[in-house]
Amino acid sequence: MIANVRRTRFRRARAGLLAAGSCLALVGCAPGAAPDAAPAAPGQTALAQLATLEVKGRAPRTGYARAQFGDGWVDTDRNGCSTRDDVLARDLQDVAVRPGTHGCVVASGELLDPYSGTRIDFVRGPATSEEVQIDHVVALSNAWQTGAARWDAQQRKAFANDPLELLAVDGSLNAAKGDGDAATWLPPDAAYRCAYVARQVAVKAVHGLWVTPAEEEAVARVLSTCPGQPSPAPTLQR
Repeated sequence: MIANVRRTRFRRARAGLLAAGSCLALVGCAPGAAPDAAPAAPGQTALAQLATLEVKGRAPRTGYARAQFGDGWVDTDRNGCSTRDDVLARDLQDVAVRPGTHGCVVASGELLDPYSGTRIDFVRGPATSEEVQIDHVVALSNAWQTGAARWDAQQRKAFANDPLELLAVDGSLNAAKGDGDAATWLPPDAAYRCAYVARQVAVKAVHGLWVTPAEEEAVARVLSTCPGQPSPAPTLQR
């Protein structure tokens, strides 16, 4: 029997989802974080943080593979749960966990999908789990081509499991996004685009990645419609 656990700290109104992205760990202190990491200053806007990023061309994709960022989901914050389950617990409402898993394995819940604005019922299982996927907000291949190729394996694993970099989203939209950056893909729900690109900027700033000219232009265009959009700040939630 599934133990139904209502976690009020993970309940999010739509307005909360559109606000700064929160984290499950102190991102700036993650093992292997890029040495030139630059978390947002208190009150810094995403537009101001964008101006701090280096702008240059995309490096070759040569050598890229998902395995370069570690083998699946790990427990980088050492709380006993995989990163995927941490993110599901954070982003879903009415979470139910599987008994005997020390409160870790999320069996079901409801997602207010930030990319589409629709509600999705999540039920873990071989035929249903993929309906909700965990998106790397900055695609891993994009990260590889904008600085991560020079990192060591531990840095890349920490990046791939950084909660600031991760969102539970509609699986079909995650597939549609693929490896796209802001110049090639934005969430269908226009109301979420400011928060989305702000999160991408924050991830790149924290981990010392650069942006391409096309990427910078696309992000700046979105943020010009919301110049006061705050930059997500890492916070300890769990």
